[in-house]
Amino acid sequence: MHLMLKPALRRAWRGRNTVQFGVTPAHAVTLGPMDIATGSFLELLDGTRGLPLLREEARALDLSDRHVDILVSRLTEAGLLDDPDAGGPEADALRLRAEAVERQRPDAAALSVVHPAPGSGLRRLAARRAMRVQVRGAGRVGAAIAAVLSGSGVGHVEVLDGGRTEPWDVAPGGLPASSVGERRDTAARQLVRRSAVGGPPPHPVGTSRAPACGEPALSLIVVAPRDGLSVYAPDPDVAAPWIASGTPHLYAGVIEATGVVGPLVLPGGTGCAGCLALNRAEADPQWPRMLAQWKSGRRTCVQACELGLATAVAGLAAAHALSFLDGELPAGTGTRWEAAMPLLDWRSERLAPHPDCPCGAAGHTEVELTSAAAAAQDTMAG
Repeated sequence: MHLMLKPALRRAWRGRNTVQFGVTPAHAVTLGPMDIATGSFLELLDGTRGLPLLREEARALDLSDRHVDILVSRLTEAGLLDDPDAGGPEADALRLRAEAVERQRPDAAALSVVHPAPGSGLRRLAARRAMRVQVRGAGRVGAAIAAVLSGSGVGHVEVLDGGRTEPWDVAPGGLPASSVGERRDTAARQLVRRSAVGGPPPHPVGTSRAPACGEPALSLIVVAPRDGLSVYAPDPDVAAPWIASGTPHLYAGVIEATGVVGPLVLPGGTGCAGCLALNRAEADPQWPRMLAQWKSGRRTCVQACELGLATAVAGLAAAHALSFLDGELPAGTGTRWEAAMPLLDWRSERLAPHPDCPCGAAGHTEVELTSAAAAAQDTMAG
């Protein structure tokens, strides 16, 4: 084991005897008391030395073996130590792909801050390669989400959409101008391939076919249709098969001048599209009537989807998706986040499970939700 202070965390002395690791309150850790000799010893924790050599060099600083062992234990408990060789066989396999590792060094550094155990960052990046995510929609939001997921190391990113690419589908980080006139699903698959890290995974990326025998089950569906109304007021019938199969799904899109991210639905654990429809009908009896009018007829005008807002929604949705795939419950779990132009003040609204919804989420406690989500993550990781 070659010990290394996590390089992502900046280090500074708060005073004569206290060192702070990290800048932001979310991840900063302080340790003390710390003398000058111990501070010098910290410089040796660069991933090139094992514990025996560290003890030997510490003696030259008049630090005992016991002092070193206690310090290493405290740093480990605080989540400040990493090991460039840790992470298990999957991480070892990823290390052999030098191009992929170099490209994802910033991602691994960020994950090392979030997940304290040595090797956790690279282990989670390696786990992403075996995961399968389906993105439903290849407009300004959906295509960018698919590209970010593929570029973040998710090995199997499928994109479903119809029609042909229009000029207004083009966006930086999404479909390029050269794809105008091509089938949207074809253009999106090409985008996913171009964005993929370190070459293709064991199975083709960007496909829209049914999973073959031995292919991983869907870890997540991201619902990002070009019509933002389908995100703001999702159809419970469309989501019914996902509820029945227990497939987590996340909504994201733009309607008019409002960006929407969430909810992330954990079937049977959080409120779903059916819960949302029932809650809205109770709060506003006229809502079903208006929704039917909004959905009726054929829209011929281009959907309002401001590029900056669409990019922000895609980025936030992709970050929520990756957090979930890495084993966490992001703030979008059972919650919808909205930001309206021009102020762009993100606000959240909890989606309460409805007792009359057949999804069965009503009555579940937060503890039960967390346990169910953890079990689902263990299943996907296995």
